[in-house]
Amino acid sequence: MRLRLLGKNSKTGGCPALYETDRGTIVVQGDQVTDPEALADIVDALPGETFVEIPRDILRFADNPQEH
Repeated sequence: MRLRLLGKNSKTGGCPALYETDRGTIVVQGDQVTDPEALADIVDALPGETFVEIPRDILRFADNPQEH
């Protein structure tokens, strides 16, 4: 699988960032959710899945990728 950066909110690297894959899916880079109360609210999580938190406004890159 290959990734293409769609956009990020960080000016110095790191996260959050949004990528598209060559399989037509989206990959999100963000802070890992570790809060026990938040994790308790997640339903039907499968082994190997993880959860990241991103600001809502970064999703704008999903429909409007910008040049980098």
